[in-house]
Amino acid sequence: MGTQNLRRRETALHSELEALRWAIESILQHSTCQRFGTECKDLIAMITDPQAWSNFSTELEVIQILYMCFSDFKISYFPRA
Repeated sequence: MGTQNLRRRETALHSELEALRWAIESILQHSTCQRFGTECKDLIAMITDPQAWSNFSTELEVIQILYMCFSDFKISYFPRA
């Protein structure tokens, strides 16, 4: 989907979560795609086990609510190289 001019966040992981939230919201409005990719392994770990990332609980709760709108949500790791 590309990038969007998002506001500066506390950490890089906060920015990754914000970008994922934006991508999910955009896909819900404009497509039937249910697959997402990232180069951030920590982001996938956060989605897989949100209880282990309590510092991000507010952001992860929003992401969880959004991906429940998909019948088959999947996020995969794609290395930058």
